[in-house]
Amino acid sequence: MGLGRKLAVAAVAAVTLFTAAPASAAPAAIDWKPCPTAPGVECGKLTVPLDWDRPGDGTIQLALARRKATDPAHRIGSVLMDPGGPGGAGAGEVQSGWSLSPKVAARFDTVGFDPRGVGESTAIQCGLDEITAKNPVLPKDSGEFQQLLAYNRALGRSCDRITGPLASRSDTRSVVRDMDAIRAALGDQKLTYYGVSYGTLMGQQYAEAYPDRVRALVLDSNMDHSIRGTWEFLRAETQATQELFEQFTGWCDRTTSCALHGQNVRAVVADLYARAERGELGTPDDRLDPMAFVGLVSRNFYGPTWDKLAKSLVDLRAGKPAAAAFAKDDLPIPDPFASIFCSDWRLPIDSYSQLEHYRRALSRVSPDLHFSPLGWTAAAGCAGWPSPVRNPQHPLSIRPGVPMLILNSRYDPATPYSWAVRAAQQSGAPLLTYEGWGHGAYFKKSQCVTDAADAFLMDAAFPGRGKHCPAVEPEVQSRMDGVRPPITQLY
Repeated sequence: MGLGRKLAVAAVAAVTLFTAAPASAAPAAIDWKPCPTAPGVECGKLTVPLDWDRPGDGTIQLALARRKATDPAHRIGSVLMDPGGPGGAGAGEVQSGWSLSPKVAARFDTVGFDPRGVGESTAIQCGLDEITAKNPVLPKDSGEFQQLLAYNRALGRSCDRITGPLASRSDTRSVVRDMDAIRAALGDQKLTYYGVSYGTLMGQQYAEAYPDRVRALVLDSNMDHSIRGTWEFLRAETQATQELFEQFTGWCDRTTSCALHGQNVRAVVADLYARAERGELGTPDDRLDPMAFVGLVSRNFYGPTWDKLAKSLVDLRAGKPAAAAFAKDDLPIPDPFASIFCSDWRLPIDSYSQLEHYRRALSRVSPDLHFSPLGWTAAAGCAGWPSPVRNPQHPLSIRPGVPMLILNSRYDPATPYSWAVRAAQQSGAPLLTYEGWGHGAYFKKSQCVTDAADAFLMDAAFPGRGKHCPAVEPEVQSRMDGVRPPITQLY
């Protein structure tokens, strides 16, 4: 596999109702020590049960990082943070400087955690041979579909073999119970939390399980765990991808600095996609298939980094290696992704004919990019997965009055806006809409968004229902100072 395709795959391969467990009589302690590589940040570990329903089956450790409030005299408490993924390491992000606004950092200890199976917590590890085996994620026939199933089964079994029981006990329902243990260990009577992307699923389910222990939840770029099946999931993701592409072409039309300004961007992408289908895109040593090409395009929708995307398309058209355009900041493949995602979602794919039907239908949903590489890879990656779905989808059931605020960009490539609308309807929480682009509305340098979220976190001040914040043009926000977003996660 050529470097460009490896980077592309890395870029895209980046809850039933349950009863809350009673609080422990004596919360476990966190032994905080200075982080060796992050001045001013403390690192710690918290021990929790491997299986909350069977506490005698052993324990695991959760990694945490804390940056203390800069105004301790007016400290409110701790704000727990998760960057998504699944596979995003919140403790690692906080050590690298991730935070909310200076206002929030003054009044709260900023605490990031690596969820079970992730980062410096007791980790899910899988076999290198299984990870790097040939994986026809876009199978061309029934034989390749069987190969896809075999790849997923072998990978899942290697995770179970190397990691042990944790590989099949890292669902979000378990993470929620870990979060409550962290809250208690921090000494907070109620949880203040910011979760982005897959971290919103944790916040949503925490509100279901522990409504009396919520102080304030800000959920940014929301998952919709009420999705009923595979087609609904794939269609929503693909619609979002197509919308972002159309927004990109509009930006290129009105922005003279776009490397494709004045050109037919749709025709350029159609030609590159056709070359990818024929096996002619890239260099002889580094060919990009359709999944690799669409993955390289769509990852630039997260920022969005449209200027970079336009230049990269020009390079690809000229026959330059994809690595020259995309190698700098591509994401690693998080080993725990499938173990976590496939335990949270039941998205059955029973045959090659069914998968091919989805693919043809998605091409009508997105005539330019044909599918969402993230949605497709997530769903196809669970086909044949050997571990059970411990936390399948269900509509949110949250008691009225739980203090939650939902944020979402109108054009989000990973968590479609429609998902946030559904989460708001089901939870009863107000939805604040950022009318711009990208993933993670809080970090789009919109003062309107950050002010509203900060007021809610600090003072429980709701912005009102139906609030909308205007878009900030991408070339402007890239020059603005502000809080650092987490490294882009898949969800």
